[in-house]
Amino acid sequence: MSLYGAVEAGGTKFVVAVGEKAEEPREIERIETSNQPAETMAEVIRYFERRGPLAALGVATFGPVDFASGRITTTPKLPWQNFPLKASLEQALHVKVGFDTDVNGAALAEARCGAGRGLEDLVYFTIGTGIGGGALCGGRLVHGLMHSEMGHLLVRRAPEEVEGFQGVCPYHGDCLEGMASGPSMQERWGVPADQLPPEHAAWRVEADYLAQACVNVACVLSPQAVVLGGGVMGQAHLVERVRRRAKELCNGYLPLPRIETPGLKYPGLSGALLLAMEAVG
Repeated sequence: MSLYGAVEAGGTKFVVAVGEKAEEPREIERIETSNQPAETMAEVIRYFERRGPLAALGVATFGPVDFASGRITTTPKLPWQNFPLKASLEQALHVKVGFDTDVNGAALAEARCGAGRGLEDLVYFTIGTGIGGGALCGGRLVHGLMHSEMGHLLVRRAPEEVEGFQGVCPYHGDCLEGMASGPSMQERWGVPADQLPPEHAAWRVEADYLAQACVNVACVLSPQAVVLGGGVMGQAHLVERVRRRAKELCNGYLPLPRIETPGLKYPGLSGALLLAMEAVG
């Protein structure tokens, strides 16, 4: 079987792997995202050079990105702005590179071999340090003027929101990321999300915002499933709260998609492997 490479590129770390099957990334390693892109890329390239010839490489990256050039664009991580990520890897490793956002890669993986296996219409959200969303519609990843930025959906304030809390997004304040990301929970409640007990009001507030996001994408994209991943979703009780609140907000108007947690251990890496496979047909 052909060997493929996978890169899940993030603002904090690059995670790299190889594999023959999308659902089984192996030899996983973490590489810190340096403020000097050349340092990070040198480590990534050395990793794959040690693994032997690749059939292709897939990259699922933080953004924003420009698909035409394969560049990271207006990221807050300033040294990486306008970095030619795709071309750097193509030239160094002499392979075709499949390239997309990290959340689009995760959406592809969950639809092909995860919680939405066999579905052609699926949305994936990651809820952690930031919030991002990727979408598969009619079996194809959604691209357009750029790519989806679902973390910046505008939401209305939850009924139990803390008075005066303005959100943490530096661009919009109280968008979805500003109100429901991990940093917003810590800012609002004074402790990290994983230290809040299940009965805390924080989880009703969090479920409200995530349910709004699910209903919004149901109205716009009509997916068959919405998969909620990321560190904040590590709370086992949260997904059922989101399901109940989404049903209340929808109020019987339209059929809601299934709301699930990831079926894959490494959705981003699995998505990158699928991007690699698609790069060579």
